[in-house]
Amino acid sequence: MAEAILIPLIVFSSIFGIFYVWISTRNKERMALIEKGADASLFATKKRNFTNLTLKFGMLAVGIGTGILVGSLLSSYTALDEDVAFPSMIFLFGGLFLVGNAFIEKKDKADTQ
Repeated sequence: MAEAILIPLIVFSSIFGIFYVWISTRNKERMALIEKGADASLFATKKRNFTNLTLKFGMLAVGIGTGILVGSLLSSYTALDEDVAFPSMIFLFGGLFLVGNAFIEKKDKADTQ
């Protein structure tokens, strides 16, 4: 009974403790740099480019779907076991479509510059 209460309490307090130490240490480092006269632009976070995020997830979904289809075909028409065919084809085609996405993003980046 006590374990059901103590384990989640310990887990959440550990997570909170880690984040508290990380944030307070980062704040102390920044304050020390400001006191020494560092430029405030050091602390500006980089904006992430999420313009191709939907393309990436879409291509991953198509790759997973293709992997499931090919895995089903392999398990039906060959002697390859279903436990091997599905995961291998899902990872193979998901990875291939993500590599294709990287090439598309690289080409788009080169075209815009």
